[in-house]
Amino acid sequence: MTGDVPRRSTASRATDRPGDASPFALGLLLRQAHWRAATVMTEALRPLGIELRHFAVLIVLVNRGPTVQRDLAAETGSDKAGIMRVVDDLERKGLAVRKAVPGDRRVRAVEITPQGVELFDAAHVAAEPLAEQLVAELAPGEPEQLRQLLSRFAYPAGGET
Repeated sequence: MTGDVPRRSTASRATDRPGDASPFALGLLLRQAHWRAATVMTEALRPLGIELRHFAVLIVLVNRGPTVQRDLAAETGSDKAGIMRVVDDLERKGLAVRKAVPGDRRVRAVEITPQGVELFDAAHVAAEPLAEQLVAELAPGEPEQLRQLLSRFAYPAGGET
């Protein structure tokens, strides 16, 4: 049976080094880029008293308005227990509130508060210089090119996943 499988003289082994030619190279580079960006953005959010997971929920609430927890979990890639903890944190900090959904007393929608909107805006101001440092090694025009390529990669054919 092994005669049907083409043999390669040298196997391409996955590494996380630049120039890796393995089929895992893109995923490894994206993982490394994510860790680097997440570390920088975490530093921007720390003085504001929130974490990246909190900010991810605030992004959804700003974009979608009041959102049920089940949809928040799906939008942020979280599980039910994890999203409950994040929403609990946001409520404790006065950044979001749970409100009854008309017609279904078992379901609660999460809504951003005015204080949450203020913090959301402050986070963008705090992140600006750090975001610039993140792409400082790129040539003029490359940060926008990178955003465009990643957008096409993350949302093939213009659709959202």
